[in-house]
Amino acid sequence: MPNIRHRKYDIIDTNEDYYSYLLRKRKIKHIEHYGTPVLSNPSLSDRGNIQTIPHIWSYGNRLYNLAYQYYGDQRYWWVIAWWNGYAIEAEIPLGTQIQIPINIEEALTALGV
Repeated sequence: MPNIRHRKYDIIDTNEDYYSYLLRKRKIKHIEHYGTPVLSNPSLSDRGNIQTIPHIWSYGNRLYNLAYQYYGDQRYWWVIAWWNGYAIEAEIPLGTQIQIPINIEEALTALGV
């Protein structure tokens, strides 16, 4: 899986006076912070162009397990949640059919990441 985690994030530099106390206290010279990305909802055409696999949500399902199963990386659990319009797995009613995008790269592009 290619490292695409930080490709569109703003990098916030800490070489400013504002961080000088913190840097001295931790005995370090520099910290890089990554800004929070602004995600977009995929349009209907984006959703139609991206292949998905249906999955019936059942007792014991976890988004991170599905992400590992389909993408080989549990850190992409949020892609499945966002794609289906849920913030967390506790919001998904049992028996709901969710869609899992097959190609993670295409899904991330459609989400604006």
